[in-house]
Amino acid sequence: MNDGIFQIPKPKNEPILGFLPGSKERKELREALDYIREKFEIPLIIDGIEIKTENKGISVPPHDHNYILAEYNKAGVEEVDAAIEAALNAKDKWENMHWVDRASIFLKAADLMAGPYRQIMNAATMLGVSKNVYQAEVDVVEMIDFFRFNAYFMQEIYSQQPISPEGQWNRLEYRPLEGFVFAVTPFNFISIAGNLPSTPALLGNTVVWKPASSAVYPSYYIMSILMDAGLPPGVINFVPGQGAVVGKQILNHRDLAGVHFTGSTGTFQWIWRKIGENIANYRTYPRIVGETGGKDFIVAHPSANSEEVSTALIRGAFEFQGQKCSAASRAYIPQSMWEKVKSNVVKATEEIKQGDVEDFTTFVNAVIDQPAFNNITKYIDFAKNSEEAEVITGGNYDDSKGYFIEPTTIVTSNPKFKTMEEEIFGPVLTIYVYQDDQFKETLELCNDTSPYALTGSIFSKEKEAIQLASKILRHAAGNFYINSKPTGAVVGQQPFGGARASGTNDKAGSYLNLLRWISARTIKENFNPPKHYSYDYMIDS
Repeated sequence: MNDGIFQIPKPKNEPILGFLPGSKERKELREALDYIREKFEIPLIIDGIEIKTENKGISVPPHDHNYILAEYNKAGVEEVDAAIEAALNAKDKWENMHWVDRASIFLKAADLMAGPYRQIMNAATMLGVSKNVYQAEVDVVEMIDFFRFNAYFMQEIYSQQPISPEGQWNRLEYRPLEGFVFAVTPFNFISIAGNLPSTPALLGNTVVWKPASSAVYPSYYIMSILMDAGLPPGVINFVPGQGAVVGKQILNHRDLAGVHFTGSTGTFQWIWRKIGENIANYRTYPRIVGETGGKDFIVAHPSANSEEVSTALIRGAFEFQGQKCSAASRAYIPQSMWEKVKSNVVKATEEIKQGDVEDFTTFVNAVIDQPAFNNITKYIDFAKNSEEAEVITGGNYDDSKGYFIEPTTIVTSNPKFKTMEEEIFGPVLTIYVYQDDQFKETLELCNDTSPYALTGSIFSKEKEAIQLASKILRHAAGNFYINSKPTGAVVGQQPFGGARASGTNDKAGSYLNLLRWISARTIKENFNPPKHYSYDYMIDS
């Protein structure tokens, strides 16, 4: 029993380490990369027990796909059913654990990640999904922030209580959902892989977690750290496997209470349809929270600084090979600025080094797998063969050792060109050059071109231009950046999410996301109940 009113201190964002030559963290990371290189078998983890199956998959570094990091076990129907049962069996004890004790587990996990496991997580992220040292560090830091800030946000939510007039006490109880939550996580952000199952769990829910097949390797390390932090068996059940197998069993289960998803638009829409088809069979209406993708933009006003715009284009489009939901993939540049921007982008791209993540001088590495490589290169070939487009940087690719695609910049004369409209999810940027006096019309074009609405940027020195862009692009981006690239949202600073085809905009990194995983109960306690049915107005004068 906890009889004190405890306070979680307001967290600060975890500092990002520099990994400069000769630094302690650089030495430790090198050691961690060597340490985790030995091949091992990744089990399912159901009810805290490691389980192996006959169906296997392999984890390989995208930059060296002939090297096997690990073999992992895939869940079948029997294992999925066991994971659901484990989650339901663990639910009563977990949701009735005091929230302070639940919070302490995730706060401890944050400290473990920030301390003894930091370079192990960095190394697993670098090798597992081909992130360079900086991108891996930012990713792991974000996961640390999620654990700490979410615990604090939970405390803030619980403290919000209704007013109580004289003679009664009104209270709000923030219950977890009734049933279990299905967490489906992507390959591109390990922080999201950690956040999607842990946020519902923090609030008293139990979870079945299906990580992306291409990110099982670093996801397993997250699960191991959570268990080391004291997560009880059955609270989060780790079930890699084929989406159709895992998803079908879960979406047909009457006790499904919610889905926490990040991934492709098509998969999310399939999940939504299946839930709709089964809606009469569920114990409760499932909460559906999803972030799917984007066709994120940068719009430069003629007053903008060309070097700032160029840097935003390079970093926004090509960091982590453009495999960010928020990556800049289309840009609108005024004619008066174009030659400077073009020169800057071409020069910078020629300087970019691409290769193995263990070479700390690389900026761009490999895309995640063969299907992604094939899809991205089709867009590049389409642009090469089009009379409406010119490839001014990159355009080459090679998958003989790793899935390497050069940072590619396309310039098009057609603002509705295919690569201006469709999500590519790779290191491909398409630029449309507009006439300076068509700024307003270009903003309207930007707003209407893509079905997505995740992130976007406006660059300008003129306040009126910024105000106009903010107004016209009001619904075009859930995260709107002024004189900043459209990537790099920080927990507690820029709550992340978009609408339209980009998802449900439930803002990970803020208290808003946590609200989706609770079902409030209002309690009214009357201290002096009436003893007769009649009211004063009924007295006969």
